Amino acid sequence: MISIKQIEAKQAWPVRHKVMYPEKEFDGIKLPKDSTGLHFGLFEDDQLISVVSFFPDGEEAQFRKFATLDEKQRGGYGSQLLQYLIGYSKSAGIKKLWCNARKSAIGFYHKFGFKETGREFKDGDQEFVIIELGL
Repeated sequence: MISIKQIEAKQAWPVRHKVMYPEKEFDGIKLPKDSTGLHFGLFEDDQLISVVSFFPDGEEAQFRKFATLDEKQRGGYGSQLLQYLIGYSKSAGIKKLWCNARKSAIGFYHKFGFKETGREFKDGDQEFVIIELGL
């Protein structure tokens, strides 16, 4: 059974670490603003499969550290979590949802209507583009 619910930042950290930054020290995956954000997790039965962190600021919000366990990727879990986040954002009065997306994942976000802003940057060996969705 699939469920999506708000979780604590510390629940998101192990998935974030395993998927996004396995080479880093565990404390290196924590965000300074984790304590002020909202964090959501998608569970299959009791297993946490996918996580995302959400940082509202007035009528816009950024989501960060969106990660799905490698062995569960391409199973629709991330899509379900992102759809939930979009609905949550609308109900919270958010007018623009945005993120720094890895260029390799742009196609995924296009399916949900996200548009590229033309602003790009590189962090280490990863290339990112800022994308947004008007709500």
